Amino acid sequence: MDNRIRNSFASQTMMQTLGAEITDVGQGSVTITAPILPGSRQQHGVAHAALSFAIGDSAAGYAALTQMPEDSEVMTAEMKINLLAPGAGDYLRATGKVIKPGRRLVIVTAEVHAITGSEEKLVALLQGTMVPVTR
Repeated sequence: MDNRIRNSFASQTMMQTLGAEITDVGQGSVTITAPILPGSRQQHGVAHAALSFAIGDSAAGYAALTQMPEDSEVMTAEMKINLLAPGAGDYLRATGKVIKPGRRLVIVTAEVHAITGSEEKLVALLQGTMVPVTR
């Protein structure tokens, strides 16, 4: 399972552009981190909401993929984000989780935290629906 998720993730050029990495893979859970690079900031100097969305969406999607058949890939059908606080910190960490697995639809969430040293702050919540697609 771990290799399958990491190999799929490695083919996402967007995640490479953002400097994102998978830091944990579990059954129904995936964690992705990304530095807040100069090219990922908005006009106030904090992480752009697009960075939170991108890594949150990917973490949630890969969490869903951990519970899909081996011959499946995953795509987002819909995703909602609540931005709770500015993404100020050294990096962002998105933890995606499966809420309800299904054969056709998988309901997922992700929490995005901004990390500075040993401090972390919840900056975004995502909720969405993933669908399996044949490779």
